[in-house]
Amino acid sequence: MADLFADPCPQPDHAHEAPFAQADSGDGKTAATKDPRPLAERLRPAQLSEVVGQDQLLGAEGPIGRMVEQGRVKSLVLWGPPGVGKTTIARLLAQAAGLRYAEVSAIFTGVADLKKQFDAARLALTQARQTLLFVDEIHRFNRSQQDSFLPVVEDGTIVLVGATTENPSFELNSALLSRMQVCVLNRLDAGDFDQLLVRAEQAEGLSLDLSDEVRRHLMALADGDGRYFLSMIEQLAEVKRAQPDLDLDLDTLTALVSARPAQYDRAQEAHYNLISALHKSLRGSDVDAALYWFNRMLAGGEDPNYIARRLTRFASEDIGTADPQALVQALSAWQAFERIGSPEGELNLAQAVIYLATAPKSNAVYNGYKSARRAATAHGSLMPPKHALNAPTKMMKDQGYGAGYSYDHEAPDGFSGQDYFPEEMSRQAFFAPKAVGFERDLQKRLEYWQRLRDERNAKDHSST
Repeated sequence: MADLFADPCPQPDHAHEAPFAQADSGDGKTAATKDPRPLAERLRPAQLSEVVGQDQLLGAEGPIGRMVEQGRVKSLVLWGPPGVGKTTIARLLAQAAGLRYAEVSAIFTGVADLKKQFDAARLALTQARQTLLFVDEIHRFNRSQQDSFLPVVEDGTIVLVGATTENPSFELNSALLSRMQVCVLNRLDAGDFDQLLVRAEQAEGLSLDLSDEVRRHLMALADGDGRYFLSMIEQLAEVKRAQPDLDLDLDTLTALVSARPAQYDRAQEAHYNLISALHKSLRGSDVDAALYWFNRMLAGGEDPNYIARRLTRFASEDIGTADPQALVQALSAWQAFERIGSPEGELNLAQAVIYLATAPKSNAVYNGYKSARRAATAHGSLMPPKHALNAPTKMMKDQGYGAGYSYDHEAPDGFSGQDYFPEEMSRQAFFAPKAVGFERDLQKRLEYWQRLRDERNAKDHSST
């Protein structure tokens, strides 16, 4: 693939992403005995085909694979979690396409620094060489910094490749995003980690002889991050080299490697993704999945009060009158958490999660509220019917306020059947209970009252 382009740019000396290719010492000795670089750096791929886990982008039918095949590289946003090869892909893409490579980090770069990069790219163009400018953490640039890319991307001065762990649709302004193609990188899976382990053992010149249980635990700790996985493998290799007879079992692994928190940012996309997963698990009556996502949010440092607020909303939106106790349970759990505090109070919230997940579901309250709200907006400021108005003064009585009102407690069956909609508005049905839970009883009541209303309306018409 790289042979399609002349004059490939040299590999950079430093890196920030997990490299996944085997290093070659050239003299038969293992890289670990003479190369001081971290294992992840020594295994950095030398070509795009060596990057693991991203075939959907780099394969022959993937967007980046097609760009390389056609020899036309477009501006990209590489969106994915840490340690999946974003920087590596950008560098190898520049190499494969014969582009000059430049790299900045949004954390340490201002507009003045960007202008220097743009000037250098314009100079390179005079030598018939386009620049691929890689911007790490591009989501950290403010709007004015992002806007500064627009003219140089449009006129082809640079090919912009930005890397982000955050949702680009949230973090990049629409003008810049419209000029870039978003490529989503996958978290590494078990098969990808297996490939990295084989490469790592070859580079270290030893076999770790890990059991399936230890391998699974390592992969769980890595949480999709290839760089972190290789860092753990390197630690184990150092121990194994010092103590060849040591059994690297689960207890040894636990002593050597500490678990890191799950990837979660209370202010960014993971926050919305996980609360969405919790909400939909509750709606789907999947109590086990709901408990899992609830605990994932807690493990990520989410404010339990935020979760309690969403549970309370759910109680009305997705259960409502199918089980009126759902709202009581959610509020009680919230109140109990506020009184007990963390971590004991989380158990109260867990009880609410279980109750809500196992309760009968209905969105009749939600639909009724939304329908009535639309009608209230559409019909403006219509007056209530006169019989529904109080008449505390003589003038109001003279104007007909309260005239013809039927006191329901004195009516047969305790139901007058009067219409309380505005006179200029036909009667409408907003609340439609479902045949689930307590709403079965409400459905019967509404049907009974409608039957009485129809009978009394027919009687009134016949008497006239």
